[in-house]
Amino acid sequence: MSDDFKNILIIKPSSLGDIVLALPALSALRRNFPDAEISWLVRPEFALLIENHPHLSRTILFDRRFLGKAWYHPRAFAALVAFVRRLRRAKFDAVIDLQGLFRTAVLGWLSGCKKRLGMTAAREFASLFYTDKVIQDADSIHLIDYYLKIIRQMGATDTAVNFVLPVDSATDDLIKKLLADYNVGPDKYAVFVPGSAHADKCWPLERFAALADKISSQYGLSIVTTGTIAEKPTIERLKKLANVQIVDLSGLTNIRELVALLSAARLVVSNDTGSGHIAAALNKPLVMIFGRTNPARVHPYGRSNCVAAIEPNQRGLIADSTDPKHNIKAVSFEDVYKKACEQLEQACRQST
Repeated sequence: MSDDFKNILIIKPSSLGDIVLALPALSALRRNFPDAEISWLVRPEFALLIENHPHLSRTILFDRRFLGKAWYHPRAFAALVAFVRRLRRAKFDAVIDLQGLFRTAVLGWLSGCKKRLGMTAAREFASLFYTDKVIQDADSIHLIDYYLKIIRQMGATDTAVNFVLPVDSATDDLIKKLLADYNVGPDKYAVFVPGSAHADKCWPLERFAALADKISSQYGLSIVTTGTIAEKPTIERLKKLANVQIVDLSGLTNIRELVALLSAARLVVSNDTGSGHIAAALNKPLVMIFGRTNPARVHPYGRSNCVAAIEPNQRGLIADSTDPKHNIKAVSFEDVYKKACEQLEQACRQST
């Protein structure tokens, strides 16, 4: 079987959390096809998460913002043509589209590869471009399980879930110094992620503030927040609402540094964001808060006790709920606080 595929392309350009969920598929490919060249097509802003990954041969940067102008911008059109030629020259013998969109499926088709795998339920008629359409099992809702079923379609047998993130001791040291600049001791802090690219995925700031007060006073932890530059106003509002000091690191870390920050945290409390999924991959004490997003599809794998949501296991296969009762505001402070305490106390028991 290991001789069947020598040159494999994973297409999963974005987003941060989705890329994290695809990491077990990468590791499964490496275990089952140890001699294969494995490439990953990714957008430049997310590439740092997987660069120098021990199970990956190379990254192929896909600048969607620029290449998307190809229909009216001559330079972008020329760049797109060159990009497609590069894919064709690579002569992949398997392309796995884990994004499941029209543009990613077309890229797989344009590569000239004769074996293109993807999800039967892919959006935007993407499945029309696959040679192997993989059906999701009705009793297997989580996306990681679906991705691994696609890998098994290639003949893989070892598809145990394993998260591997590149390690970098220099980055760890940089984060320790950054925290020291804010008088935050190593292993003495909780990370809160109060923002999101989608406003309806944000748990109310008043509850984040109340949680910061309780966690800080009860466990003696500094409260550190992270997010993008665009989320800084949100964190400024949080700082005004809280009675304890909030250390705002929004916009101060790249993705690799974010991994280092989360890896040393005692607790992470996050909306359904990329940062939360990184914390899950690192197996950190974690509470991830879900609203309309179906937790059963993307929750921390094998750790349902980390989920704060209404009816987390009763939503079927749908990705997003339109039912008002699944509004993230329906998730109570008490539920999140209880789960945070349970996570901290469980971690304490395991360390003794």
